[in-house]
Amino acid sequence: MNPTSSTLTMQNMVILITGTPCVGKTTVAKELAKRLNGTYLNLTDLALSHNLTVGEDTERGTTIIDETKMRAKLSEIIDAQHPISVVIDGHYAASVSPREKVTNVFVLRRNPIQLREFMEKCGFKDQKLWENLASEILDVCLTEALREQDAGKVCELDVTDESTEDVLKDIFEVLGKQKECRLTGVDWIGLLEREGKLDQYLKI
Repeated sequence: MNPTSSTLTMQNMVILITGTPCVGKTTVAKELAKRLNGTYLNLTDLALSHNLTVGEDTERGTTIIDETKMRAKLSEIIDAQHPISVVIDGHYAASVSPREKVTNVFVLRRNPIQLREFMEKCGFKDQKLWENLASEILDVCLTEALREQDAGKVCELDVTDESTEDVLKDIFEVLGKQKECRLTGVDWIGLLEREGKLDQYLKI
């Protein structure tokens, strides 16, 4: 049976799906919102459609977000959607989502060896590739989530080799209180060191 929701227990949630690019956030977040009959928000799309930017980082080819405006817009949307659940997708979701409204934060993690393959297939290369791999290896999104959101709401999920269905099952078990929300303690530096590959992946 596919993971699904109970309208009695899973309303009024604001769920962040965060993690390094190419860990699978968007696929998981869209399907989660669908199964919750909720609202899906992609932060990049939201920023561009509502002019929540302050410029472009031409070196990295990315848009610079106005975090204050983004936080205010998210708060407005969340209030307007109540009691419908909202699923927010973005690698910087933890830093711009209003802390007092967030109910759950899922940080998706992926083994950097597999992640590099995914990134290269998506066209990541040179500095953009190495910066994003370093972000995963050094736990940047997890650290940000623990700093910006209530730590007890932050769940770390190792999605390496897992299907979307596997990840959704884990998420629904946490939401339904069948599984504890916890930090898995992934250690990518240790893994890469044991395999003699740290210098091949951590290059910044």
